[in-house]
Amino acid sequence: MPSLGLPGTKSALSETHCPYCALQCGMSLVPNGSGLAVKARDFPVNRGGLCRKGWTCTELLDNPQRLRHPLIRDTKDGDLRAATWEEALGRIEAGIHRVQQQSGMDAVGVFGGGSLTNEKAYLLGKFARVALRTSQIDYNGRFCMSSAAAAALKAFGIDRGLPFPLADISRAQTILLIGSNAAETMPPVMQYFQGQARNGGSLIVADPRKTPTAQAAGLHLQLTPGTDAALANGLLHIAIKHGYIDEAFIASRTTGFENVRRVVSSYWPDRVERITGIPEKQLAAAAHLLGAAPTAMILTARGPEQQARGVDNVLAFINLALALGQAGRLYCGYGCLTGQGNGQGGREHGQKADQLPGYRSIDDPEHRAHIASLWNIDERVLPQAGCSAYEMLDRLGTERGLRALLVFGSNPAISAPRARHIEARLRALDLLVVSDFFLSETAERADVVLPSAQWAEEEGTMTNLEGRVIYRQRVAAPPAGVRTDLEIVCAIAARLGAGAYFPSSEAAAIFSELRRASAGGTADYAGITYERIQRENGVFWPCPGEDHPGTPRLFLDRFATPDGRARFHPVGYREPAEQPDEEFPLYLTTGRLMAQYQSGTQTRRVQKLVQLAPSPLVEIHPSIARNYGIAQGDTVRLTTRRGTASAIAQLTPGVRLDTLFMPFHFSGDGRVNLLTNPALDPVSRMPEFKVCAARIEKS
Repeated sequence: MPSLGLPGTKSALSETHCPYCALQCGMSLVPNGSGLAVKARDFPVNRGGLCRKGWTCTELLDNPQRLRHPLIRDTKDGDLRAATWEEALGRIEAGIHRVQQQSGMDAVGVFGGGSLTNEKAYLLGKFARVALRTSQIDYNGRFCMSSAAAAALKAFGIDRGLPFPLADISRAQTILLIGSNAAETMPPVMQYFQGQARNGGSLIVADPRKTPTAQAAGLHLQLTPGTDAALANGLLHIAIKHGYIDEAFIASRTTGFENVRRVVSSYWPDRVERITGIPEKQLAAAAHLLGAAPTAMILTARGPEQQARGVDNVLAFINLALALGQAGRLYCGYGCLTGQGNGQGGREHGQKADQLPGYRSIDDPEHRAHIASLWNIDERVLPQAGCSAYEMLDRLGTERGLRALLVFGSNPAISAPRARHIEARLRALDLLVVSDFFLSETAERADVVLPSAQWAEEEGTMTNLEGRVIYRQRVAAPPAGVRTDLEIVCAIAARLGAGAYFPSSEAAAIFSELRRASAGGTADYAGITYERIQRENGVFWPCPGEDHPGTPRLFLDRFATPDGRARFHPVGYREPAEQPDEEFPLYLTTGRLMAQYQSGTQTRRVQKLVQLAPSPLVEIHPSIARNYGIAQGDTVRLTTRRGTASAIAQLTPGVRLDTLFMPFHFSGDGRVNLLTNPALDPVSRMPEFKVCAARIEKS
């Protein structure tokens, strides 16, 4: 175990990790007057690099807006007021019991987050199913990587964002990157793409916008929003026609290709050009670069994934990788660039509605028996699968939905689609409890707000986009009156009479239990310890024993399916849930900015970041702006079938003529999720954030 500073003190140099994205960049914290400052360190992921968010992250620790005591609302129309922990916990206990007695166990739910540590994600899943005895738990990671996860499970039998280390990117001859603006969303990762270029490699970027990432590519495929599956099928059609596919690999390591061959036979280049807007010559060039490369990678991100056909989109690109034989070998393969800090680990250990620790299925009798035995409960009382994130939020406060909700590490008032509707549903609850560091837009609507510790004030593990489990050490004590989420969960469990099942709120003890719970599962952490993580700069799962080296690269010998073969899945292109029409003639797509992160609860409180991105903007092509009488800097209104939002016009020729882009970090009338479409993918239950029909006008 690491040596930790005494409560309220800071050690001279403390190695830890950035609290933001899924890179989990290594950094050191050093004393700086009365606070802490960031110092770079040579961790294998970021190799000394950090983005602006990482360099400024310690400013949040002593931010004057931090919550330092619980808050309670005495009446639905009243204001939040300061309260003691005893009063706040008593209010939660009484509210939960009342709802359970009146509406049943499943009337109480938990909504978690992809930024929570593995220990918190594990404990929340156990808390929901053992202390609350509810099936209703899900998390905001459902809005992030669920489509890629579902597709990877179907094709490979396992879901790990990247089945290889980031360093392998530099060794791939050709990379196709779809729907990612990594240069802004995770800047330190670009050193690997730059290394690939220095090694003579080719980068292809598919994106409706000419982002900084697309500008770094040798070939930019500026596709129409929502046409990703058509692009993938079109590239595979060309690859088959020109003999680029690897018949030997297909025969020896996959199943189901002939059905895919039949489907893509109708995706001839001129048809795909009409669907995607990508010229035939560019399609041919991309197919050649991929087909002729000795090693190639196909990487997806939120662009193709955050759609009502997100799983199909990802499967279509996996089909392309498999047909080219670009999987299961060194320096090639399909991968997903996970977004949230613990987007990977957060879905492995029970925070999802359909899942148990170790990436076990809650529907599998053997999996249920394993976890019930560890938790010392009767398997028959272990709840079945509950609703997905949006479905849970959509029914809050209704007769058949939740009457009480506990929120940890999430801000659905900003991050959920059809946000105005979600606001109304949050207000309809009998009890809303929010644990956060700041009074987020969701916390503002809560009946009880609990002040929680931040990343540098608690220890725990995260799992980055490579499947590398990393350790965050506790550097300083939280402010007086603030508790960790682990302490909060255990305290509520004790109030509900389930304290015996939650004997410790210490992260190390909970991680030890998580290791036992995950043993033998797909995401096996049994051999991972805090000491190993620090000694080895992180440990890759699966790692079934302490003498096991971990698994940096998956699939070199076999895929994780019963027969060891990867699965092709025939996928046809289907239009998005909404297409532009006379009333709403433009596509609207959403995404992130370099200086802001997720719902902005943290980054909108860092002055240096606010100066870089102070308010919501909408990117619009200058030619389209002229048609609407819009000039640079004008305030404009965007409207969809769900509502209206305001933003500042940013004219750029880098966006398609038919497309508007708006980031999702802002509150009030600048929330783009007032506009987005809650149409759900039938498998992943991912909402269609990336494409809907909109109109724009000058305010």
